[in-house]
Amino acid sequence: MSGTDALFQPISIGAIDARNRVLMAPLTRNRAQADATPKAMAVDYYRQRASSGLIITEATQVSAMGKGYIDTPGIHEPAHVEAWRKVTDAVHAAGGKIVLQMWHVGRISHTSLLPGGAAPVAPSAIRARTQTFTQNGFEDVSEPRALGTDEIPGLVADFVRAAKNAIAAGFDGVEVHAANGYLLDQFLREGINQRTDAYGGSVENRIRLVVEVTEAVAAAIGAERVGVRVSPFSNFNDIPTEGAEETFAALYPALDRLSLAYLHVVEDGEGSPQTEAEAQALERLRPLWSGVYVANGKFDAARAADWIGRGRADAVSFGRPFIANPDLPERFQRGAALNQPDKATFYGGGAKGYTDYPTLDQQAA
Repeated sequence: MSGTDALFQPISIGAIDARNRVLMAPLTRNRAQADATPKAMAVDYYRQRASSGLIITEATQVSAMGKGYIDTPGIHEPAHVEAWRKVTDAVHAAGGKIVLQMWHVGRISHTSLLPGGAAPVAPSAIRARTQTFTQNGFEDVSEPRALGTDEIPGLVADFVRAAKNAIAAGFDGVEVHAANGYLLDQFLREGINQRTDAYGGSVENRIRLVVEVTEAVAAAIGAERVGVRVSPFSNFNDIPTEGAEETFAALYPALDRLSLAYLHVVEDGEGSPQTEAEAQALERLRPLWSGVYVANGKFDAARAADWIGRGRADAVSFGRPFIANPDLPERFQRGAALNQPDKATFYGGGAKGYTDYPTLDQQAA
């Protein structure tokens, strides 16, 4: 193989047969209805990008308490399932594969976004030094309360219900979001998880919730349809990274034993890595995962093909390039120029900057 050929080899990602290794990363676009039901234009948005080897949807809350931003979708009500079914039908009709990323934002939320003005939940009552997007624009996140030990089985059940709903909606699988400073990632971090129960303190305790959620989801829908996303050295959303290598050196093998579809790792995305030492630590962690390894970060086609060619990754997910290039795999294969994304339309709004980016064929017409 030469050039970018490695990107266009088919791959089995658990039970999912992907046509290529150019995956679409999850991208929050804040275009759902107020009740968290995806809007009709989401059907066109995802269908346009069906040439991806696998689409990983925007992060989708597993419960009303999991919400952290306005106009993000959910998967916890019948209306959500019905609306997502239209998306999956369209993607499958276009020959694509699609999984749903499931999230709970934890402390990255605001009381105005939660039922009854409730406080966000977190491993410990430590407020994040960051903001979220509400009806009033960007606001500081609210102070959270510590999730009770007796509440954790219910949280796990929320993820299981969401996974079952995703399968009912026609998704090919799900991705457990344990990255980017949201709830599951918060439990992993010794700097903000100050619990003294079975979910805090030691590394084994701090990885417990991620493993329990993933194991329960795998038992419900099949491990071969479950992926997990992690970001070991990202400080996004005020996440401390001290001790990260030790933590993830325990988490990778614990997840590996579950025979999951894939592990999705933020290699050098927003806030990560901060140092060369952290980049080297990510390389040391890589052999601890024996399944399909999906890398995410600031990749172009050549770098992605290089990583795949030498086994550093099995596939690569692309985020912002997919926003502006619905036919990204074809552009990579033909060495064509890429459309540049309009950052002003990333979040919220309508079809502009969402479904109106042209394909190569449309530009040639």
